[in-house]
Order: sequence, then C-alpha cells, then structure tokens
Amino acid sequence: MPDLLLELRSEEIPARMQRKAAGDLKKLVTDALVEAGLTYEGAREYWTPRRLTLDIRGLTARSADQREEIKGPSTKAPEQAVQGFLRKAGLSSVSEAQVVSDPKKGDFYVAVVSKPGRVAEEIIADVMPGIIRSFPWPKSMRSGAASMPKGMAYAGIEGKGSESLRWVRPLQSIVCLFGPEHDETQVIPFAVDGIVASNVTYGHRFHAPDAITVRRFDDYVASLEKAKVMLDAERRKDVILHDARDLAFANGLELVEDEGLLEEVSGLVEWPHVLMGTFEEEYLQIPAEIIRLTIKTNQKCFVTRPQGDNENLSNRFILVSNIEAKDGGKEIMHGNGKVVRARLSDAKHFWTRDQGNLPDLETLEASARKFGLDLKRPLDQRMAKLDALNVTFHAKLGTQGERVERIRALARQIAPVVGADEALVDRAVVLAKADLRTEAVGEFPELQGLMGRKYAGIQGENPSVAAAIEDHYKPQGPSDRVPDDKVAITVALADKLDTLVGFWAIDEKPTGSKDPYALRRAALGVVRIILERKVRLPLLTVFKDADLLSFFHDRLKVYLRDMGARHDIIDAVLTPDADDLLLIARRAEALTAFITSEDGKNLLSGTKRATQLLAAEEKKGTVVADGVADELLAVDAEKALYAAIKAATSEAAAAVATEDFRSAMEALSKLRGPVDAFFEAVLVNDEDLAIRANRLALLKAIREATGTVADFSKISG
Repeated sequence: MPDLLLELRSEEIPARMQRKAAGDLKKLVTDALVEAGLTYEGAREYWTPRRLTLDIRGLTARSADQREEIKGPSTKAPEQAVQGFLRKAGLSSVSEAQVVSDPKKGDFYVAVVSKPGRVAEEIIADVMPGIIRSFPWPKSMRSGAASMPKGMAYAGIEGKGSESLRWVRPLQSIVCLFGPEHDETQVIPFAVDGIVASNVTYGHRFHAPDAITVRRFDDYVASLEKAKVMLDAERRKDVILHDARDLAFANGLELVEDEGLLEEVSGLVEWPHVLMGTFEEEYLQIPAEIIRLTIKTNQKCFVTRPQGDNENLSNRFILVSNIEAKDGGKEIMHGNGKVVRARLSDAKHFWTRDQGNLPDLETLEASARKFGLDLKRPLDQRMAKLDALNVTFHAKLGTQGERVERIRALARQIAPVVGADEALVDRAVVLAKADLRTEAVGEFPELQGLMGRKYAGIQGENPSVAAAIEDHYKPQGPSDRVPDDKVAITVALADKLDTLVGFWAIDEKPTGSKDPYALRRAALGVVRIILERKVRLPLLTVFKDADLLSFFHDRLKVYLRDMGARHDIIDAVLTPDADDLLLIARRAEALTAFITSEDGKNLLSGTKRATQLLAAEEKKGTVVADGVADELLAVDAEKALYAAIKAATSEAAAAVATEDFRSAMEALSKLRGPVDAFFEAVLVNDEDLAIRANRLALLKAIREATGTVADFSKISG
C-alpha cells in the first residue's frame, strides 16, 4: 500500500509551538483522509526549528464506492415536497427515483445515489490547501506577495490583501509525495499562496543550504542527515542530554538536568553541538536558583555542579549550538560567556540591593505599625513598601496589604487546629508576600517564596517562618511536594482558602476549561494538605458557602479516585454538608477495605433490601411511623430485628464516636441474619395500616443506623 510524505518548511517555528503543531498536523491530515474514505496503517509526526513532517504508512490508494438511499415523500405528496426531495437527492425528475410500497404508509419515493470512490492523490490534493490555510497556530503572520496591500505589485504578482496565507513564520516550501514503498513516487499537485508542492527540500541553513530532491520518507531522513538536519526531536534531545552529561563528567562536574529546558533547546537546533562556557567564580556567591534561572532564561543554557554536590553550582555552563564551528566553538563559547557574565552581574546587583535599606523608610512607618514590622530589617521594609504602595491583588478584592490582613485572620483561626505556634504563624504571614517587592523576584517572578525564604534566613528569622514563606505557595500541582512544617501548613491553608473564598464572593468561579485564577489548583492544594498532613479542619467553620464546599467535594473526588478509590464508595460516604475532608477520606478508606470481606457482603445484603423497599414505599407516599412502637411488634422475627437494630445502633455509634469505622461496620453487619429472618416471616405491607407504618419504621431505623457510616444504597454490587 502507498505511503505519504508531507513536509511544511518554514523560515522558523518557535520551539514552544513545535510539538503541538506537529501533532495538530497529524490529526488534521489523518482525520481529513479518513473522512474522505481512506484508511491508513500508521502515521508519525516529526518537527525541527524549520519544518513539520508527517509520515503516513499504508494509505489506501482509493476510497470505496458509496451507495446511499435517500427516503422521499409519499407519491401522493404535494409537488412542492416532491421537488424538495429531488433537489436534495440531486435528481432531475421523479422518473429517476424508485417507488417503494409500505403496507402501512403506502407508496413513497426513494432515491438511490451512487458516489464513485476517488483516488488518494485527488483527495490529498483536495484537503491539503485548506488544512494549511486554516492551521491552528496560536500566533501567526501574513507573508508573501499576497500579503501586500491591494494595488501594490512585486515582481509582476498582484497582492491580494486578506487572502494571503497566515503562518507562524513565512512558509517557504512544501513537499508532498505519494507512492508505494519500492516503486516511483509522485508529487501531489497543489499550491498554497504561490508555493507549489514538490519533491524538493533544503537542509541545514548554514551547513547545507542547497536543494535536496527526495522520493520517500527513508531517503528523506537520510538526505537530511547528510545535510546536517536531525529530524527526530527525541533523538536530538537524547544527543543533547548525553553529550552534555559526558562533557560535564569529563570536567569533573555533573549536569543539572532540566526537562523543560531540554525540550526547548532541542527545538532551537537542527544539528546540536554541545559546548561548555565559563563565568567568574565570584558570581557563585549568588543563590544557585538565581544563577540557574539567569542562565536558563537569557541564554537557554544548562548549569553544572560539582559531582555529588546537590547544593552548589560550578562556574561552568553547557550551551547547545546549531553549528559545528571551525574553531571548535571557541568564539561561540566566548560570546555566550560575555552575555552570561553581564546577566549575572545584573543578578548580583539585585541580590545585593535586596539586602540593603530602602531609601524612603520614613514613608513606611504607618504600614510597619499595622503589621508589626521592624524597619531595621530589609524584608520587613519590602512588606511595608508593598502595603504602602497599595499594590492591587485584584480590582474587586483589594490590595496585597488587605489580602495579607485577611490571611492573618484565617491563619489565627487555623493555627490551633494544626497545632502551630500562633506567633510564628503571624510573623510568617506578614512576611510571606514581602519578596514581591524585591528586585530578584521582579526579574524572576517564579522565584517568589524561595527568595523570601533566603532573605528571611539572612535576617535571622525563625526557620519555621522562613520555610513557611517559601512553602505557603505549595503544592502548586499534583506532583509538587506538600508543606510539612506546621507553620507552613497553616499559612499555606490560609493563603489558598483566602483565594477561594474571595473569588467565590465576587462570583469569579471556574467555568468549563477556563480557570484563570487557578482555583482548581488551590482547592486541590487544600485537599492534599488536609489529607496528606492529616489536618482536621471543618471547612464550614472557615466559610459558609455550600457551593464552595461542593467545589471542594469535586476536587476531593478527583484526588481519591486518583488514589484508587471507587466512585460509588466515595459517593456513599460524601454527604452534601460533609466538611471534614480527612474524615471523609478515612470513611472511604475503611469502607473500601471492609466491603469485600464476608462481613461487608453481609452488611450490603442486609441493608440494601431494607432500604430499597423503604425508598419505594416513601416514593409512593406510604405512611412511615415516626418511631418503632413495641406494642405493634406482633411477630417474633420483627421483635428480634428491633432488638438487633438497637444493639447494633448503640455499638456502631460508640465506634463512630472514636472514628473506628471498621468496628462500626462490623456491628452493623450483624443485622444480616435478623433482616433475612424478618423478610421470611413478615409481610411488610400488612393490611393494618398502623402495623405497616411500624414495620416501615423498622426499616427506617436500619437506614438511619447504617447512615452514620455511609449511604450503602449507593454502593454497587
């Protein structure tokens, strides 16, 4: 079966867009071909800084013929209806339609429309221009002759204004080849914005800029390799990573690996060449995080560290060049080193200034008094400055200073629950946002919290306070660590809860896939802290919003399911007003472990029959007595059941009070025998309405007893 090779070569494709763009191309093309009636065995996408490539194997040579029956109106229908049917079916007269008889509906018209299949070449040529023209780049630009204003011409080509192609950067060539694996392939003829598909591509911009004629994917890859283009991005990443490791090791160092940077750098080069640059050792006085971010952000380079040292960096960095320089890369390393040194000089300046006094301390005294700040300390000064400047947190939620006041109030409420020192918690809260006014965080916002911790350590803050300043932002994702210091736990909970309560109050809730304020992440962070650090925090003591509690329930469900809990068990223990998330999780854990045991099966069997019958009668409006009356218990089986219910209820209640849910369920499971005996000996829907209501009250007592642990009617099986 034939294969298809497609290459779209551009002047440049930004690294952050390449992987998604290649995936989009694969989906758009394969979807369009399948929609047109073709099938294929496999497809794989590739990308470099200048090209998107698609290799489709085993594509059918032709789409199948199609036969469609279109049902029309009755033969007695008005002429207007008949004419509408003919237009829909593409027929010129009713003589071209068939008449079909139906015993009930009578005679009606049917059109049999046959559509012959099309050759793959025609289909490809038909779908490709539209895919290219409507390609979903997040950002694109117009280019080429057609992008000139109307009335202007260049080289005899008239501009077409808005009809020109939009592409991420100017599209330069298209390769589109189709044919069997071993025979000659052919170019699929189509053009987009004056660019005609061909069998010609080009290699490395500097090393091999000449035209390359290709036939199919295998020789295309080989030809590009000779022309200094490594097509496979994963292979480029692998080469960069291993060469960087080897170069660092050869110099007595080890590479500080960074998957995000590796992905980006592999998208900047078609022929990676790894080199090592240096900077002066004096810059190592700057925190390692600043050095790493400075070099990564400005030069897209990796840092190194002494072997076995996880704290400190070396003064050597790894850079990746797109060319093999004749001088062995000396000039490239020298140029990169100059830029790195300049950037590190700026970073050192930020680091030094952040530890000094602000020039306008007299204007900060009111803010200092408000937060109990010591203006002799640099970090305290920055917090006072943050408040004095009235820096906005959100237009409807006030300033950062006002937010810190709210977090203080929440933290005072949460600290006793966590068991944290309240004075340390308060100190941590008032300094938690201070580093937002530091120059280091101004340059590198991703260092907020971390820089605050370092500056807090320098000015002699309690280690728990310093840790809380960094960790109150955590966890920032499902793989991020959760704070473990009690002060940090308290501040992290207060910070996230203030965010959620505030945005709920102004009705800025997540909708669908949109969550601009990362409220889902904040709620999941609260869930993780509570469950993983075993915090008993009844959320309705912090806020009274049932809708926000429901939002937490949704996040809790996601978390527990990811941990392996069954959805029906989660639903069984989760009531609308349940606000102790740790207790919910413990119930779910106990129920999961118990439900598959023999006692668990007895519990399910014994309760389900009773509660389902009760629910059915309640739905019909049958009267259920408010309580069980002893004098109406006429049969030994119902007397025995009532005695068993009272005993099990008492035993289960005592176990629930100590949060021993397994013992509570074991007690309730003893109802299985009395329940079975009750249903064998007793007709619940007795003709005597009082006896019927009393027997239903017995079943209600079972539901109430088991409801102290879970709603067993929601458990499948």
